[in-house]
Amino acid sequence: MMLKRFIEEEGPAKFDLIIVGGGITGAAVAYIAAARGLSVALFEKKDYGGATSAATSKLIHGGLRYLANGELKLVRESLRERRILGNIAPNFVYPLPFIMPMYKRWRGNIWKMLTGMFLYDLLSYDKKDTWDKSKKLQNHRLINHRKTVRVEPNLRMEELRNAFYFFDYQSIFPERLTLAFIKSAAEYGACVSNYTPVEGFISGEGKKITGVKVRDLFTGREKEVHADLVINCGGTWADKILGLATGSEQPAHRVKRSEGIHIITKKIAGHHVVSLQKADGGHMMIMPWREHSLIGTTDKEFLGDPDEYRVSLESIDEVIENVNNNFGRKISREDIIHAYGGLRPLVDDQTKGSYETSRKYEVYDNAVDGIEGMITVEGGKYTTSRSLAREVLKMISAKLNRVLSDALSDNLYLSGCEIRDMKQFMIRQHLNYKDFSHDTVEYLSRNYGTESQVVFRIARDNRKYAEVISHDGEILAEVVYAVRYESAMTLRDIMLRRTGTGTLGNPGRTITEKIASLAAELLGWDEKKKTDEIASIMKVYDLF
Repeated sequence: MMLKRFIEEEGPAKFDLIIVGGGITGAAVAYIAAARGLSVALFEKKDYGGATSAATSKLIHGGLRYLANGELKLVRESLRERRILGNIAPNFVYPLPFIMPMYKRWRGNIWKMLTGMFLYDLLSYDKKDTWDKSKKLQNHRLINHRKTVRVEPNLRMEELRNAFYFFDYQSIFPERLTLAFIKSAAEYGACVSNYTPVEGFISGEGKKITGVKVRDLFTGREKEVHADLVINCGGTWADKILGLATGSEQPAHRVKRSEGIHIITKKIAGHHVVSLQKADGGHMMIMPWREHSLIGTTDKEFLGDPDEYRVSLESIDEVIENVNNNFGRKISREDIIHAYGGLRPLVDDQTKGSYETSRKYEVYDNAVDGIEGMITVEGGKYTTSRSLAREVLKMISAKLNRVLSDALSDNLYLSGCEIRDMKQFMIRQHLNYKDFSHDTVEYLSRNYGTESQVVFRIARDNRKYAEVISHDGEILAEVVYAVRYESAMTLRDIMLRRTGTGTLGNPGRTITEKIASLAAELLGWDEKKKTDEIASIMKVYDLF
C-alpha cells in the first residue's frame, strides 16, 4: 500500500483517538486501536521510529536478566510476545543463538544461573508453537570448555570454564518493523503523519483536552484535529508533551531517561551473540548483524534535554573498554565504522538508568494530574510493544465507555509480512527474480517481505534503478519505493530507516551522491536542499 501523510491530505477533523508519537509504542497502539474499529490519527514530530525505537540492540528477547529481579510476569509476557512477533513478522524476526561464557571468578551463583535457564525454558513452554516451524527455538544447554572454545575462539581464555548456549530472536531491521506497524494501522484506516509536531492542545469545557494543533515541518501548514481522547506515546518526550498540555515548563510528572549506545565494527565474533559479564555484574553483548559485529549497550542515567542528546566519546570509550576487559579480541576507536545511541524512558519507581531496570511499563489516566482527556504511556521495551498496546486499549475502552472488538492482533500478519513459510517464500523469490543477484533477492525479500515485488518491479521497469548500492545487494529501486510508497521525506529517512544503505556507517561520497540525486529528483529538491541533506546525513558519521 501507499503510505500517505495525513497533514497533506483532506481528511476528517475529528477522531476517536489522537496518538502523539510514532515510535514503536505509538505505532502499536495505532494499529491495535484501528484494528478494533476506532478512528485514529497519529502524529510524529520527526520520522516514524527514528529515536528510541531505532536505538535498539536489534533483539526480540524474553529478558533473561529480569529473572534476577523475580519479575516472572514480565519475563513470561516478553517470551510470549517474542513468539508472537516471530509469527506476525516472520521476515523480520529470526532465531539467534547466544553463548554466555562462565569463568571461575564469575560474579554470581552458577546454580542460580542454571535454575534461571531452566526457568527461562519453562516460562517459554509454548516457544515451539510457531506458525513457521523453522522458528522453533531449542532449549538451553551447558557446553563444556572444549566446545565453548570451538564455538567462539575469540573469547578471553583465562579461567574459562564452560558456557551456556541458548536462543532468542533477532530483529534484522527494527526501523522497518516499526514501519510495518504504522502501515498496518494505515491499512485499517488510521491517518498517520510524520514530521508533524503537536504544537498545542485544544481544550473544551472544564479544561478537558479535545484536540491538538499540528504543523507540517516542510510546508508550515497548520491544522486543528479533534478527538475524544489523546494518547501520549511520546516516550522520552512524554513529560514535554504533558508540559505542553498544562502550559507548564515544569510538569508534575518527569520522565527518567537512560542512555544506551551501540558501536559497529568488522566481525570480531561468530554467528551468535556473545553475552559477557562486566565487572559491575551487568552484561554487554557482541551480536552478529549484516556480517559485522554490533556491540552494546550502555545503560546510565541521562539528565539533559532529550532534544540535545548525542552519542558521546565517553560512551563510545566505555563500550570499547568493556570489550577489551572481557573479550579476547581487542578493539580501538579505529575499528569503529559506526555508532548510534538513544534514550530509554523509565517509569518512576525504576532505578536510575541501571542495568537491573526491568523495562516495565505504565499506562495512566492524566485525569489524576488534572488533565482530562489524555492517557500517557511510559516505559516498556520493543519486544512487549504489542502487549502494551493491548493494555492501553483496556483503558481507552473504559474512558470511552465502549466495548471494543478484539482484532486478535496475535493472529494477524503485519503489513508486508504475510508469509507462512519463510523457507518456501525465499525459494520462490530466487526463482522469480533470477535477473537479480543472490544477495539482492535475499536482502529485499527479507526486509520488504511481500512488498518486495513492488521494489523488484520498479527495478525491472527502469534498469537504472537495479544498480547495486551496498555490499549486501541493496538497489536504487529502494530509494524510489521509500519516497513513493513510504513517506520518506529526508535523506536520513531513506538511508537510515527505509533502506540500510546508511546503517553500517558512511557508504562513501559516491553512493551518498547517487541516493541524494535520485531523492532530489523524486522530492523536487534544488541543489542547495540536496547539499543540505547530504551534510545532514554526514553529521551522523561524525563520531569523533
